[in-house]
Amino acid sequence: MRLNAILLKSTLVGALGGLLFGFDTAVIAGTTHQLTQVFHLSAGALGLTVSIALWGTVVGAIGSGPLGQKIGGREALRIMALLYLLSSLGCALAWNWSSLLAFRLIGGLGIGGSSVLGPVYLAELAPARLRGRLVGLFQINIVAGILLAYASNYAVASLIDGGQAWRWQFGVATVPAFLFAVFLFGIPRSSRWLVTQNRIPEARAVLELMGTPNSEAELKEIVDSIHLERAQRSEPLFQRKYRLPIFLAVTIGMFNQLAGINAILYYANDIFAFGGFSSLSADKQAVLLGAMNFCATILAMSVIDKLGRKSLLLIGSVGTAACLAGVAAIFSLQRHQSDLVWLLVGFIFFFSISQGAVIWVYISEVFPNRVRSKGQSLGSSSHWVMNALISGLFPLVAAHSTATPFVFFSAMMVVQFFVVLLIYPETKGVSLEQLQRRLGID
Repeated sequence: MRLNAILLKSTLVGALGGLLFGFDTAVIAGTTHQLTQVFHLSAGALGLTVSIALWGTVVGAIGSGPLGQKIGGREALRIMALLYLLSSLGCALAWNWSSLLAFRLIGGLGIGGSSVLGPVYLAELAPARLRGRLVGLFQINIVAGILLAYASNYAVASLIDGGQAWRWQFGVATVPAFLFAVFLFGIPRSSRWLVTQNRIPEARAVLELMGTPNSEAELKEIVDSIHLERAQRSEPLFQRKYRLPIFLAVTIGMFNQLAGINAILYYANDIFAFGGFSSLSADKQAVLLGAMNFCATILAMSVIDKLGRKSLLLIGSVGTAACLAGVAAIFSLQRHQSDLVWLLVGFIFFFSISQGAVIWVYISEVFPNRVRSKGQSLGSSSHWVMNALISGLFPLVAAHSTATPFVFFSAMMVVQFFVVLLIYPETKGVSLEQLQRRLGID
């Protein structure tokens, strides 16, 4: 019974971390209209308000790895929880635009840090038989957090009149952020981190606590793998033999955002407003997008090993390109509102079953063990930097022509189709060693 309680508690912590990640990423969508009015924001200023959190995410993602190695994932996640709490309270109480930007930046640091530390902590803590499920649960809870943010925005807008709803929409996150911080004091350190600190007896105790079968054998594997990593740590990433994996990681990270996914998620209410929806109705339609994102992600996780990574990317490229072209046509021709809703729902479906599900799996597969962490960091950085750039520029471009961003996103998905078709290898059912040979890595 004690084993089940510890595993359950650890799972809840991972779930809350993922929920906060998704919630803090998407909650801005419900506030953009009011923020523009309250702080008299230009299109460029609105883009900065949204994107500044993403620049914080880049810094948080880069800096959290060394922090986690130094003090441990659990302690580093406690810092992320405090950043979430400070950001949600600060945004809710912001006294001017500058203070809002500062607290948004702080929230971005928490998002970036937890995006790296959360899955790593769960992977290191869990017994091997549960590792894949727990790490997958983190991704599911990110999209659940996005759905919760949209639902929360709609509920707050329905209950609170006037120009103060945005404060409550930001402030809702203080509750899960506080619970996240509290739960982190009731779970153990990672056994793997303890081994890196030569605290072997404590690592053994954690493995036994988590119900690891043959804990001594797993402990020996951890010790051996860490010795190997230390021996290979000096291996540089930017070498000619890694040129194809580097290209794959960088391009899949960039294409993930060139689809326009986060621009659509962050500016969902504005996009629906462009289509003629009222503010409250836009909040309601955003919930529909979040629900499709959640359901399609679960579907993708069930078929990714059956259909394959490359196949899903090709299917997604065609589907997203068609839906985005349809959205562009609606804004150019001023067609019916219902068409806009269902095209965006279709886009979310095709994105979630392809790029959304494949990106992190694919990046982790194309690099050999000796440079995998560096390769994942590179792919993640290309993803977050492109996210920040597109999210910052979207209002500026849309202010001149609402259709133009969607024409661009659709064209990028056509480019992605041919890049994937001609260059990307299929990694389904291929061992990492076989894949390295296919990629020309010695």
